[in-house]
Amino acid sequence: MNDEMIAVLIRGFCLNLTGNPCTVVSKPGEDIPAGAMKITVSLPYKADAEKTEKSIAETMAADNFLAKEYDRWKAEHSKEINDGEVLLPSCVALCVNNNKIYNYWIDCDLDSARKRFLKKNVEPLKINIIKTEALIKGDERAAVVKNKIAVVTGGAQGIGEEISRNLAATGALVFIADLNLKGAEKLAEEINAKEGCTAALAVEVNVCDEPSVDKMFKFIAETAGGLDLCISNAGVLKAGSVLEQELCDFKFVTDINYTGFFVISKFAGRLLGIQHQTAPFWKTDIIQINSKSGLEGSNKNGAYAGGKFGGLGLVASFALELVKFNIKVNAICPGNFLDGPLWSDPDNGLFVQYLKTGKVPGAKTAADVRSFYEARVPLKRGCTGKDLVRALYYIVEQEYETGQAVPVTGGQVMLH
Repeated sequence: MNDEMIAVLIRGFCLNLTGNPCTVVSKPGEDIPAGAMKITVSLPYKADAEKTEKSIAETMAADNFLAKEYDRWKAEHSKEINDGEVLLPSCVALCVNNNKIYNYWIDCDLDSARKRFLKKNVEPLKINIIKTEALIKGDERAAVVKNKIAVVTGGAQGIGEEISRNLAATGALVFIADLNLKGAEKLAEEINAKEGCTAALAVEVNVCDEPSVDKMFKFIAETAGGLDLCISNAGVLKAGSVLEQELCDFKFVTDINYTGFFVISKFAGRLLGIQHQTAPFWKTDIIQINSKSGLEGSNKNGAYAGGKFGGLGLVASFALELVKFNIKVNAICPGNFLDGPLWSDPDNGLFVQYLKTGKVPGAKTAADVRSFYEARVPLKRGCTGKDLVRALYYIVEQEYETGQAVPVTGGQVMLH
């Protein structure tokens, strides 16, 4: 347990009180502002750092500990509030044996929380309580990810870029996670300029490397205080016949598409599980961007299809295991994203690869390959980012589905 995980427990408590997403910014080494909610943890012994952190977390996650500290703070800072509102502290100070450890600044979004820290603004927050209702309202559907914290792996290009841009445009704080850090930084700059706020942040990650993934999720927790939506999108493809493909190429595809999803889910599940301790009713999502090839075979493309088939097995299995933390695990199986670099790159795209491997009989140009694949879709076009994101929002909004594979194929794959 690390210091940034304390922020996750505090965020979880706020989620549980209000039903609203929020951001928590961790700041060490500051004086305790007058008006902050002070949390005091007493440890009866001196221990190494790891045991101390674990004891703090266990104390804070214990039944009613944060609720009691909150009630004391609220009694001292009573304000007139309306029905359906709750009063939240904008700053929480953690003290262990009367020695301050961290301040945690709270607000609806990252920019607002950072501004509170800079101005030392401890004015309590009045937050409307979200209540479950029988009727679905249009404004609720439009705000399905507003102020939520999301991470998109492989988010700097292709489908990942489409997802990142759309999430930011609808109010989420998006961590664009990619091995290509410069590409992620460039995209984050473009998004923030367009949205006029900090809507996206870049973070480097190798989805197959556990220390890299662990570091990424710690950065997210330290920066924003928690997570709501993890989109495992990073993927690669190298086409080849089973009779000819090199084992190293097969392993390369499988490591990223299959094993990478396992690693991402492992560390995302740990972070979301910690948040669940203080937000037991808050639902979160892990979503794998799978493929149409995960629902049917793919000629001379067995490494890719096999990894995607396996990914759906992981989705169903993880869904059964992680439901105890209110984590939903689902997959989206898009059809061919023909306008993205995976297909259209003039040197290494699938149109070129399939032309070279003879996968499309009679094709003489990359354009012939594209026409062949468009003709196979009942709706006569490839999948777009907009098509995929609509399915993503459905999964987030739908609280009663987990372990599912949602096809977005233009009718090419039906009723599995």
